[in-house]
Amino acid sequence: MDNTQIELLRKRLAAPLPGRAAQYRMASMHRLEELGYNPVPPPDAKVACVLKLLYRRDNAWHTLLIQRTQNPRDRHSGQVSFPGGRFEENDGALVNVALREAQEEVGVLPGQVEVLGRLTELYIPVSNFVVHPFVGLLHGPADFVPQLGEVELILTPSLDVFTRPENRKQADITVGSGITLKNVPYFDLDGRMVWGATAMILSEFLELWTE
Repeated sequence: MDNTQIELLRKRLAAPLPGRAAQYRMASMHRLEELGYNPVPPPDAKVACVLKLLYRRDNAWHTLLIQRTQNPRDRHSGQVSFPGGRFEENDGALVNVALREAQEEVGVLPGQVEVLGRLTELYIPVSNFVVHPFVGLLHGPADFVPQLGEVELILTPSLDVFTRPENRKQADITVGSGITLKNVPYFDLDGRMVWGATAMILSEFLELWTE
C-alpha cells in the first residue's frame, strides 16, 4: 500500500480544509442561490453522515459509491451517493453513523475502516439535512455486499476517473419535484451522473488529494 499519499492526506484533513469554495465548484446555480453563498442551516435541520472510503486495487486508488434504489419517498432516489444516513440517538459520535451505514449498505465492518479525518459539512436544503463527510481507509478485502431494497448497485471507480477533465461535465437535470436545474456540474462515471452533494463532497476531497 502507498502509505505516503495516505499520510499526506491525513495531514491535509487535519489542517484547515478547502471548505465551501471547493464544494461550490461542483454546485449548480440553483444550489448556490438556495445557499446564498453563506449557508446557515435552520434549527430544525436533521443530521446525516457519509463515508468516503478509499482502498487500493490493481496499483490504483479506488473509492466506493452506491446507486440508490428507486423510492418515491426518497428525495435522492436513484442517485449515486456515498454510503450514509441519518444520525440516531444511540449512535453517539457522528463518525459512528458513517461506519454503521457503511456496514448496513455495503457490508463493510467498522473494524475494517481506519478513519483518516473528515471533510467540511454540507447543508442540503431540499431534504433539510446537514451532512458530515468522513474519509476512511479500508483494511482487508473489498468484498462489498449491497443492502437489499436500499442499494441498486455498488460502484468502485478509481480516483483518477474524477481527476480527468473530460469527466467533468454539465447538463440540465429534472428532479423529482418537476423542476429542471440548468447547467448542473457533474462527474461522468461511465454514463452515470454524480452530482449534487456527492459531487460537492468529492470536489473538496479531490483538492486535498491532488494538490
